[in-house]
Amino acid sequence: MTIRVMLVDDQVLLRTGFRMVLAAQPDMEVVAEAGDGVEALQELRTTEVDVVLMDVRMPKLDGVETTRRICADTDPPKVLILTTFDLDEYAFSGLKAGASGFMLKDVPPAELLAAIRAVHSGDAVVAPSTTRRLLDRFAPMLPGTEQPQHKELERLTGREREVMVLVAQGLSNGEIAARLVLSEATVKTHVGRILTKLGLRDRVQVVVLAYETGLVRAGGHG
Repeated sequence: MTIRVMLVDDQVLLRTGFRMVLAAQPDMEVVAEAGDGVEALQELRTTEVDVVLMDVRMPKLDGVETTRRICADTDPPKVLILTTFDLDEYAFSGLKAGASGFMLKDVPPAELLAAIRAVHSGDAVVAPSTTRRLLDRFAPMLPGTEQPQHKELERLTGREREVMVLVAQGLSNGEIAARLVLSEATVKTHVGRILTKLGLRDRVQVVVLAYETGLVRAGGHG
């Protein structure tokens, strides 16, 4: 199955570089490009896209607002934010807007390709430790951080809450399985139930909600 990718960046040279990397992959195809958010939204009206590589700082409509509008649609593509700094308020805002993860623009090609495959599959957070550091830094900006309990979390079983805390701390399914002495398949089932019960799209949204509700505090402790 070919992953259909759209490149959104106001730097033509950067788009060209990414296109060359992606074109060499048998399972990826660049189906659209845009130089700003307005153009990106227009392209998405007529083009089927699975993953959007989204720059955050662009003219006309920035990547955060573009991401928010994309993710508000029914069955939207996954969005992967591209940023220059790994502790960037724009990247944080992009995750809040619904992006499935973020990558640095100077990421090695192999990592970028792995990230695209990961967000497409919905199985993994991109660079969970980096995502956590980002949230640790910006968590005080979240409205719910003073409320340890949240109505949405009441839908979860005790075990699911345990799993959610560990997901939010950046652990992989394998690491969670080892910590809780469960099989990896069982952990995957728990993660799936957490996503369904809370109406979340992927693990990044689990991490953001865990911080918003105070289930995990800045510093990574539940």
